[in-house]
Amino acid sequence: MEASGDGTFRIGLILDSTGTQAFLNGAQLAAAKLAVQEINAAGGHKGRPVELLPEKVGGDVGAQARELVDAKADVVIGPTDSSRAPAAIDVLSKAKVALISPANTAGELSQYRSGGYYFRTAASDAAQAAVLVKLAKDGGAKSLAVVHEEGAYGTEVSAAVSTSAKGAGLEPVTTAGFKAGEARKAAAAAADASPDAVVVIARGGAQGAIAELHNAGLSGKQLILADGAFRQYGSDLGSQALDGTRGIVPGVFPSAHLQGELVAVDKNLKDMTFAAETYDAVNLAALAAAAADDDAGASVAAKLIAVSGGSAGAGTQPAGKPAVCRTYKECLAGVRAGTAVDYDGESGPVRFDANGDVTVASYMVFTYGADNRAKLTGSETASRAAG
Repeated sequence: MEASGDGTFRIGLILDSTGTQAFLNGAQLAAAKLAVQEINAAGGHKGRPVELLPEKVGGDVGAQARELVDAKADVVIGPTDSSRAPAAIDVLSKAKVALISPANTAGELSQYRSGGYYFRTAASDAAQAAVLVKLAKDGGAKSLAVVHEEGAYGTEVSAAVSTSAKGAGLEPVTTAGFKAGEARKAAAAAADASPDAVVVIARGGAQGAIAELHNAGLSGKQLILADGAFRQYGSDLGSQALDGTRGIVPGVFPSAHLQGELVAVDKNLKDMTFAAETYDAVNLAALAAAAADDDAGASVAAKLIAVSGGSAGAGTQPAGKPAVCRTYKECLAGVRAGTAVDYDGESGPVRFDANGDVTVASYMVFTYGADNRAKLTGSETASRAAG
């Protein structure tokens, strides 16, 4: 592809978390600033500093996207909320600007028409199914019940868990759906099946479902919470209701090194959610620009799969098995040497598929104590074939 950029690589941010979720913006901004600092310390793009465009915060992501296009962004990082992603995709794909979200998880986004301009370093909701089933098997379960809240999230993840469980030899698999605040019948159906383990897939209705399961005699070590159901419940639930329960959260806890670097960027930073995924998104974008030897959005989008180590991008990489590299500087050396690279950064392997989805998903595993509060106790990964 002939170079069509203007020679300056510009990165924009869509920060859309407001109200009680506003704390999520800080880690993403700090991570983007840190990555750009390191990229520029390594020489920037073709000898020019990479620019991080001034950020704004707001729920109108379409307006933010249009402003970033006007500011000549070549790639945009964000948004956080999956429901807002289509508005940004529509604007940016038309302008041929690559979009990489560090936080979008909705399954339907895999099939959203972006023309090859949409990617995400966060795994789709359904990717957690294999991990939830593994936790059940690791706990000795031979049968499983799935209690899920009605709606896109609950239906999608429930179907994936059922399929994964049957493939893993967990039989029978009992499924029961419920509306938020009306989980009694679903809990009773699960209890009637006498399962060895129960996976709870819910968001707003999670607490009510857990309470009903507890009342039905299903609690503690029998329960496994999907990511939407995870939180620190404490006294909101009955005593020891979750004692021994395991739950998962997508992503990885930032390394001590990354935490230190982020705090150096923002001394007031308290929460690190999506920091690793944002940091990796910026590095991948810069590596794609380096591999293309061009800063234009179309050139960046065309190389993102390849530099992530994704098999769907093998045709745009130099011949040979991609060499795993873990930092921008290390990967850049490979690009300049004419070798294929596979960036495995702070969030772990990425390896985008043809839909821009990660094919290796990382999860943190938490275990609850008698006080219904959870502590980090492990990690798991789930891999799948490129779609």
